[in-house]
Amino acid sequence: MNRRKLLIAGILWFGSLIGVQAQDKQWTLEDCVNYAMSQNVNVLQSQLTTQNSELDLEQSKANVLPSFTGSASTNFSWDKEVYTESNNFGDRSRNNTTSFSVNAGMTIFNGLKLKNQIKQSQLNLESNQYSSETIQEALELSVLNAYLEILYAQEALDNAQEQIAATEESLALAQERMDVGVISRSDYLQIKSELASEKLTEASAKSTLSMNKLTLMQLMELPVTTDFEVETPDFTNLLATQETPVSGDVYLEALGIKPQIKQAEADVESQKLSEKIAKASLMPTLSLSSGLSTGWSDNVSGFTYGEQLKNQFTPTVGLSLSIPIFQNKQGKISVKQAKIATSQAELTQVDTQNELRKNIEQACLDVVTAQTQYEASEMQYESAKESYDVAAEKYQEGLLNSVDFLTVKTTMITSESDFTQAKYNMVFSSKILDFYKGIPISLTK
Repeated sequence: MNRRKLLIAGILWFGSLIGVQAQDKQWTLEDCVNYAMSQNVNVLQSQLTTQNSELDLEQSKANVLPSFTGSASTNFSWDKEVYTESNNFGDRSRNNTTSFSVNAGMTIFNGLKLKNQIKQSQLNLESNQYSSETIQEALELSVLNAYLEILYAQEALDNAQEQIAATEESLALAQERMDVGVISRSDYLQIKSELASEKLTEASAKSTLSMNKLTLMQLMELPVTTDFEVETPDFTNLLATQETPVSGDVYLEALGIKPQIKQAEADVESQKLSEKIAKASLMPTLSLSSGLSTGWSDNVSGFTYGEQLKNQFTPTVGLSLSIPIFQNKQGKISVKQAKIATSQAELTQVDTQNELRKNIEQACLDVVTAQTQYEASEMQYESAKESYDVAAEKYQEGLLNSVDFLTVKTTMITSESDFTQAKYNMVFSSKILDFYKGIPISLTK
């Protein structure tokens, strides 16, 4: 019972420690990616698959070595001696024989099957390694997207709260003016209605932020906590970077570095070796065998146990040649099936290359589009903000009614939202382009 209490206490302490760490820490993108990599089941399974392929390679190399077996046996028998003179049987007697043997065997030639199996195991290992890298890259992109969604939702919430603070000041001013009869109650209610609308927007922004945090935490396999916070990087340098990517150049660069392309190439080469391995089944197999045996029997008189073992050593050496004559077409059909599998792997390789090319073409277009939208939305927001500042000053001085003021403010809020969205679209699209170029994903540069 005491052990159980200690165990429960330890679990509760460990859980509280994780909670404290999550509360005190602001997660960077690198933190989120590294944690997700260490917890994601698909990533861990792909790593185990790679380890299994390493064992397959080790086994294929060991198959070319000679095999050794040792055996020992003791047999007892009971029989009756036959007396031919009297045509009678004697008493039943026990006989004991003991034998020892050591045997070795080795394949000398089998159509290079073992050699090609080693090469194929190496290619399969590389393929699984590339597959694991592809899974990790996909997870990294998912974490990046979820991370930026949180930043976008947080900034949208901050903007909404700033607007609420400004509207509350406007509402207080409207209350004073209505009390002294400067404006009508209708003008006052316009501002009050705007405040209610902005608080509804704030509630929606909070909900979106919570959902985005939940998405990232679940993606990371991190127990959900309300204290989860991410670090907000400085995008100044990143947003200042302008480029016009050429999809063809990026594609050629990606062909040499992306793991899914290398995996497809390894799979094609592996299937070509499968053809050679299948053809080897149609060729003769030459094997070498050897052995050494000895034995002892209590029926042999005049020799001790050791003398019998010493004098009955029997070495053997042999060669065996196996020639396939008729295999019910199994060998020929296996070769044809291997050729079909090679063609399928080649088509998969072409499809993988085409998919990569299309994704890069889309990514390059997204970068150019995002840059254009960012520049346009920035100009629009600056103009709308300037108009709002002027309108707010006029409203404070009583030179602008609430309807016209709210119209200008709504335009500013809309342009601010568009600008925020365009900013994060540009960040995401530029990071996707970095991904295809093989540049490590980072939000700090």
